[in-house]
Amino acid sequence: MKLRPLCLLLFAFFLFSCQDENKERKLEQEKEAKKMELVFNNINRAWEFNILPLEPTTQAKINGWMQWRNLLTEIKQKPKSTIGAFQRKAKILSKKMDELGLSIPPEFATPAVKSRINAMNTKIKQLDLFIHLRQIPEKKVIPLISDIDIILLQLQLQFEEIVHRSQIPIEEGEQDIIRMKDTTRAIHATPNELP
Repeated sequence: MKLRPLCLLLFAFFLFSCQDENKERKLEQEKEAKKMELVFNNINRAWEFNILPLEPTTQAKINGWMQWRNLLTEIKQKPKSTIGAFQRKAKILSKKMDELGLSIPPEFATPAVKSRINAMNTKIKQLDLFIHLRQIPEKKVIPLISDIDIILLQLQLQFEEIVHRSQIPIEEGEQDIIRMKDTTRAIHATPNELP
């Protein structure tokens, strides 16, 4: 008989402890949701990319570069609903950057363009990594967004410079001077042999 009240007391204690854990879990979930909403709002405010309109001659030369156009289209479309939308966008941008690096047109395949594409690819991959973490470090994500924007601007300016340089006419004899300065064509000197 004494066992029955003791079992009831233990059961009641167990019931109340479970309810307390549920309340704590709900409070923790609400706190986490508010934190994620704050992170989403901060990233949403920072997610701005300024894409400059290119000069018509540069635009005409780049129009055939499908991967570049696809990347710009993806960058222009801003995710709106949740942090998951930003995560999906970062993953898509990462894939588009991989495709872009493999398909550079020959006239733009200069070291300056390749290095900027590689730098942008690195920043987008970092963004993709950080935005997929459980605790998103917004203090690292927000500067990455502005870095990507700066590199994008530099890349567009590099395209403009390449097109401008290609339009400069070559003077008479300039090709010969360029060929003479080419060190790969030079005759290698051999040391004189002693008699």
